[in-house]
Amino acid sequence: MKSRGDLLFEIGCEEIPAGMILKASQELKAILVKHLSANGLVDEPTAQDSIETFGAPRRLVAIARNIKLKQEDVTREISGPPKSVAFDFAGQPTRAAVSFAEKQRLPVSKLTIVNTPKGEYVIARQLVLGKSAAEILKGVLPETIREISWPRSMIWTGAQSPRFIRPIRWIVALLDGKVVPFSYADVQAGNHTDGHRFLGKRSIPVSGPRDYEEKLKKNFVSCRPSVRRKKVEAELHSLTTPKGLRTHEDAGLLELVTYLNECPSVILGRFDPAFLALPDEILITVMRGHQKYFAVESRSGDLAPHFLAVINLPRDPKGLIRAGHERVLRARFADAQFFWETDQKTRLGDYLPKLAAVTYERRLGSYADKVERMRSLARWLSEQWFSGGVAQADVAGSDRAAELAKCDLVTEMVGEFAELQGIVGGLYSRAQGEPDEIAWAVYDQYKPLGLDDPLPRNLTGCAVALADKLDSLVACFAVGAIPTGSSDPFALRRAALGIVKIILEKNLPLSLSAAISAAAKSLKEHAPRIEASDAIQKQVLDFLLERARYILRERRGFAYDEINAAFAAGADDLGDAVERVAAVKAIRDTKNFAPLAASFKRIRNILEKSAGKGDKGQGAVKQELLRDAAELQLYTVVQKIGDEATRLKKEKKYRKALEKISELRPAVDFFFDKVLVMVEDEDIRRNRIALLGTLLKEFSNVADFSELGSEEAK
Repeated sequence: MKSRGDLLFEIGCEEIPAGMILKASQELKAILVKHLSANGLVDEPTAQDSIETFGAPRRLVAIARNIKLKQEDVTREISGPPKSVAFDFAGQPTRAAVSFAEKQRLPVSKLTIVNTPKGEYVIARQLVLGKSAAEILKGVLPETIREISWPRSMIWTGAQSPRFIRPIRWIVALLDGKVVPFSYADVQAGNHTDGHRFLGKRSIPVSGPRDYEEKLKKNFVSCRPSVRRKKVEAELHSLTTPKGLRTHEDAGLLELVTYLNECPSVILGRFDPAFLALPDEILITVMRGHQKYFAVESRSGDLAPHFLAVINLPRDPKGLIRAGHERVLRARFADAQFFWETDQKTRLGDYLPKLAAVTYERRLGSYADKVERMRSLARWLSEQWFSGGVAQADVAGSDRAAELAKCDLVTEMVGEFAELQGIVGGLYSRAQGEPDEIAWAVYDQYKPLGLDDPLPRNLTGCAVALADKLDSLVACFAVGAIPTGSSDPFALRRAALGIVKIILEKNLPLSLSAAISAAAKSLKEHAPRIEASDAIQKQVLDFLLERARYILRERRGFAYDEINAAFAAGADDLGDAVERVAAVKAIRDTKNFAPLAASFKRIRNILEKSAGKGDKGQGAVKQELLRDAAELQLYTVVQKIGDEATRLKKEKKYRKALEKISELRPAVDFFFDKVLVMVEDEDIRRNRIALLGTLLKEFSNVADFSELGSEEAK
């Protein structure tokens, strides 16, 4: 009799939004791994490998191979009363033993006595027969469908109110070729799937994973995304290369069309070369955003008058589909050309008054208000950099770029193609004669959109981008629009990551607390009823520093305690803080440093305990109270090394400063070996505590060594 078999599970439905399929298939796998593992139907070490999931527009599919067809039988031991209670002196069972045996449905003779740490106890051993996999799956599979999470779901009326992203039309549930009987949303599980909506058959019988894919293939469905993607890539290449062209690279669009089509093929279309007079950004956006077309380039990188469309059919022999796409694109391009020409009749800056009618946030006013705050901040940032010796800082240019930054929001072009905001403003600025520095600053104002996105290409652009993001953070925090675990409508996490990325990668000198304070001041000037208090400013600073910690951990490879140690000594200047983190990383495993870090942790613990008892490590050390040779030596070494370490810190030679500080180790070790800090004499005790407090304070201004080795939660 077979002990293992394969499971085929398919949820067939109306078209799932393409952007949701991959995540849903990943969730489907995680849920099945959880349930099958919990029920002992898959081997724990290989559970992830034995289950594969994938999706297409009208189906989510799971194949679990080599799963157990029956749970293993298990012997359970149920503890009963102590032997002394269960049996009398003559060894006869008492009422306690009889009741226990009856409860377990066993004769008293089947009870066993075992030795435990608490003494001898009566136990009952029961053989629990494993359930069949089919019986278990009857409950697991509908629960699996229910547990898949979606950004939004459709709900069926009825007693159970089942949910799913789209109406479910069929369910395939086959274990070792046999149907697992259950229903969900009034759909009965069976062994029939559907082919392509227009070209394939309906209700195709399948027997399991072995013939499932082949039968779908014959019915014009390629169910695996990897196969669909390879086919699209191959056809994109084959259609362009012979003509000396290439596909405009767009990984996101490739992913999208992979999940939009069950039977993808690619067609090459043309458009009127006259449209190439429009900026490339607009042409590419029209093709990609509305039509899901790939743009085509010449080998030199210039746009060519062609496009590539992925259709959900195997071919277009008569070119009718291609002709239809060409007509649609021609109309779209004509609209874009009209918007471009219409918008150009008005200077970009003249759109500014219209921003007063566009609400940014009901409590924070309009985009016109936001522009004024951005201008104030952009000027302040450029002034800081100019006074700090950054020659490229242009206060007037930053002000002008911030003034124009949001004007394109009320243009016809952005009204139709919202994803072009910022870009359109930059294009219009350049077309209307603004200096390139300002035009590029407007163009780049939203950058970076992610950690892999490029930065604004000039310092003026950095000033505008930082002003926009800082204002959003401080203003939204001030009115309580703070991100939660599931909601971040103003993309404040992304804004914070962008701020950190710009500062670090451009190596910009900037005090975060001063910048936040400047944003709060600007908010007060332009929205008098809203105030960002000191507590709110501290929240914003902590929010930014948490993003900085993330970048340093995940992108630069620093350990959490290295970051904690450096940040504890100050992180207001992020560039400086990162240099100190790097110095800590470089020296932490050297001979003296690790033991010294342990000693600093000990010092901090002593100071915390003594503070609780009223003895604070503050005030000057009284040399005349240093009685022991070890504390005199430590005092002398602290003075000598402290001066040198301070000099190195001022010169930003942080590694050398830490190496110098590590020379404290012998004196610190000798002190703890020979000196009792918490002595009875109050004056001497407080003097020794002051010595340790001075030591911790003086040598924690590069990094707080006591943080090294601390738990991440701290």
